[in-house]
Amino acid sequence: MEQTSIFKLIHMIEQMNNANIIRFTKAFPYPLGISPILVLNELHSNGPQKQAELAETIGYTKGAMTNIAEKLVKLGLAERLYDQADRRTIRLMITNEGEKALVKAQSIGKEVFIQLFEVLNEEEIAQYLLIQEKLVQGIQDKQL
Repeated sequence: MEQTSIFKLIHMIEQMNNANIIRFTKAFPYPLGISPILVLNELHSNGPQKQAELAETIGYTKGAMTNIAEKLVKLGLAERLYDQADRRTIRLMITNEGEKALVKAQSIGKEVFIQLFEVLNEEEIAQYLLIQEKLVQGIQDKQL
């Protein structure tokens, strides 16, 4: 593939991603971006965790994770759990309000994607799905 086509593809993907992020952010009633939502999802899926573990799992720096955790705690979407045996051990846990925010984020995210793909017909969706599967497989193959 020639370089011009690659750059055009990258530009189109960036435009699509930016538009989707803007649509999501406008519809989401919490002052959060995608990163804190990913943290809430990780806490929901795997339970309370140390911030350092979360940072490593999700791929954030410890400093970024500290900022995200502080924001989630201030909004009441997560809370810090202190280990009774060792007060230095602190885990972050999703709250009931955090669970509600996560459900809302997932609902809005689904709607944003449905709106994105509704311009495609069934054949185009099938082709796009094959391309995405190939791209994901390529990423997984390079991680091994």
